[in-house]
Amino acid sequence: MATHIQHTAHAVEPAALMGLLPARPRLLALGEPTHGEDALLTVRNDLFRRLVEEEGYRTIAIESDCLKAGIVDAYVTTGTGTPGPAPRIDLGLDIDIDLDIDIDIDEVMATGFSHGWGAAAGNRELVEWLRTHNEGRPRAEQVRFAGFDGPLEIHAAESPRQALAALHAYLAAHVDRDLLPCTAKTLEHLLGPDGRWTDPAAMLDPSRSVGRSPEAAELRLLADDLTALLEVQAPHLIAATSPEDVERARLHGRTALGLLRYHHGMADASPARLTRLVGTRDQMMADNLLALAERGPTLVHAHNSHLQRTRSTMTMGGAPLRWWSAGALVSARLGEEYAYVATALGTLPHQGVDAPPPATLEGLLYELPGDRSLVDNRHLAAHLGGALPQPRVSPWFGYAPLDPGQLSDSDALVFVRDVVRGG
Repeated sequence: MATHIQHTAHAVEPAALMGLLPARPRLLALGEPTHGEDALLTVRNDLFRRLVEEEGYRTIAIESDCLKAGIVDAYVTTGTGTPGPAPRIDLGLDIDIDLDIDIDIDEVMATGFSHGWGAAAGNRELVEWLRTHNEGRPRAEQVRFAGFDGPLEIHAAESPRQALAALHAYLAAHVDRDLLPCTAKTLEHLLGPDGRWTDPAAMLDPSRSVGRSPEAAELRLLADDLTALLEVQAPHLIAATSPEDVERARLHGRTALGLLRYHHGMADASPARLTRLVGTRDQMMADNLLALAERGPTLVHAHNSHLQRTRSTMTMGGAPLRWWSAGALVSARLGEEYAYVATALGTLPHQGVDAPPPATLEGLLYELPGDRSLVDNRHLAAHLGGALPQPRVSPWFGYAPLDPGQLSDSDALVFVRDVVRGG
């Protein structure tokens, strides 16, 4: 069996990868089976640099806050902390960064990422490379950075204030004020203090959430009216501002509506509550990815569970959850223009994940030479036939082995033999 596997393995490089795909994708998704490992981020960075140089890729999107990512994108394209000539409020972030003032990379890493991703050496290396690559290049040739996750953490969700205020301010500056469904003062009154929205207790106690209050219900209607106004005024807005400004305003609109849906779900006391929450998060991810696909070829990086085409599963609060991931939702829309490459690993010694048993999929792949390999997993699945390898069981909750029965779910497979801390 090892011989067959070697015949399906290639170097992890764009030419070999494109040869395994049915069509040139607009979104090329690279998954990872665990978070926080710089060795996996190095694989991503190396592949992305070559995709830029050899395949014309111009955007990378990672599993991070879509609004905070604007800080990173502005830094790597202009060297400042705010995107383009828009007023500070259009960034939609409550962070004290002055317009057109250069900021250093430490501040970018501290404020431009969520989930602690700014502390990862691999992400810092990516930002440094993007800044160096873009310097002196015309805007059309620059490489962009994006986050596609919502402003959500595992313990809470952000207030919709930042997104709603940014969208309202943009529209108020460029359309007839009589067309606006409300004033900024009305929004502030309905929103109230941010602590009402970000209370961590609401994650476990639906009664602590404001997501189904009369104010939240009115805000959902106003957010819908504001996003509708943005679309009906799009020809004027593109001419009066720029396509990028409209793109940013649409991001604020999507984020405001997504957050209000998420908070509505947090106030749900039914047994379907957690399933609705994880599904809403991935829907927000999918909407952001579909918008990024309009830019052109984009590399997407996130956990395998967010990018796979099959239903995602997990246990939360003692309950089994099943929902359609962002990858499944995007694939349903884009078809062959969405490609998914899963990543598997052999060992993760600092987390107690030792050499995989030979009868598992990772055990078979562990016989491959070299540190990393690109595997034609559809070919591999054909060779395996009905004799699927045994599922691997991880001794550590933070690593999710691949399901051997879902090899055909992805278009290819990257295998990293040993994930060593600091490697």
